[in-house]
Amino acid sequence: MAPKFPLAKLTFLIAILTAVGQMTQTMYVPSIGQMAQEFAVNPAMLQAVMACYLIPYGLSQFIYGPLSDKLGRKPIIIAGLSVYVVGALMSLFAQSFELFLLGSFVQGAGIGSGGAMSRTLSRDCFAGDELHRANSIISMCVIFSPLLAPVLGGVLTETMGWRSSYLFLTLFAIAVVIIMWSKLAETLPVDRRSKSSAAASYRFVLSDKRFQGYVICLVATFAGVAVFEAAAGVLFGGVLKLSAFTVSILFVMPIPGYLLGAGFSSLIAKRYGHNAAFKFGLLAIVLGAGIVLLPGLSGLTDAWTLTAGSTVYFLGAGVLFPAATTGALTPFPNHAGTGGAVLGGMQNLGAGLATLGASAIPATSQLPLGIIMLVMALLAIWGLHIAKHDNGSDSTGDAITA
Repeated sequence: MAPKFPLAKLTFLIAILTAVGQMTQTMYVPSIGQMAQEFAVNPAMLQAVMACYLIPYGLSQFIYGPLSDKLGRKPIIIAGLSVYVVGALMSLFAQSFELFLLGSFVQGAGIGSGGAMSRTLSRDCFAGDELHRANSIISMCVIFSPLLAPVLGGVLTETMGWRSSYLFLTLFAIAVVIIMWSKLAETLPVDRRSKSSAAASYRFVLSDKRFQGYVICLVATFAGVAVFEAAAGVLFGGVLKLSAFTVSILFVMPIPGYLLGAGFSSLIAKRYGHNAAFKFGLLAIVLGAGIVLLPGLSGLTDAWTLTAGSTVYFLGAGVLFPAATTGALTPFPNHAGTGGAVLGGMQNLGAGLATLGASAIPATSQLPLGIIMLVMALLAIWGLHIAKHDNGSDSTGDAITA
């Protein structure tokens, strides 16, 4: 049986855990000018900060997941956050750009524990419709920190300099360590911990066709979101020559679409079935990609279709994320850490590769963005086809022992 844990408390703990990683990813953006000046580097070199952070953030999750299946969730979360604090202090006091990049790398390697465990804790405590509802609520809560971080970072930078952002991140992470230590009960009982090796755990999880399909769906959908976020600034600011304020407004306008989708995901599944939720989400991301693509076929870039298309795409993503996460982890109550690590690691690595590829394509119109978003939507459809095609096979080891 899953441990009893109030949904509101679990949601709060997961939200602040994921906020550490998400805020670190975007909080420094308003500080790029000051940081480049102090470190005496070209501002373009600050793009390396994101790479040095995201690569270990994604890869470390593949280590934290199986370890948490063996040792429990709480010690892995505490250990990872402690590593993150060391990296944040390195970045805060760095006197050279190279040392600052090293600090960012250590931060990413540490907070990877939060990325993996944020998908795992809910699976430990809930199942079925309850798990879908929990993932929907968590998806809604964790979207706010990426919106808050650049605003807070800009205010801190203007008032106290760029290092104040890293002081805030350090203190925030320490506070989260204290809260997790004192308020988080272990969600994985000793009798449910894995005795197998990490390699065996990965073979077991990755051999499940349903899991493979859901991973493809999640990675593709998330890559579409990431590519839009990477291209939006170039298209709105560089091609359309809109003001920085207008760009910032248009950039966040699709977010309510995601919140609406995440909020309705479990409701659709409960009332009409899980297949209905998947169909609605897929239809929305295909339609959203099409709205972005059509003007691009004529070589146009239009703020209205970019915003409307991305909002519809984000709506579908909001429905699909909790639904596919629930579907992927449901068969693995005893290997949820490994499964969560694959989901988190692959989503970040897939999004990174997609944005890297998109950056190599000249963005003179919204055509490349529309094509990539549509390709990602079609990949998501293919992934769900794989998952549903194998849906009748329920005889996994975890399902038997659960």
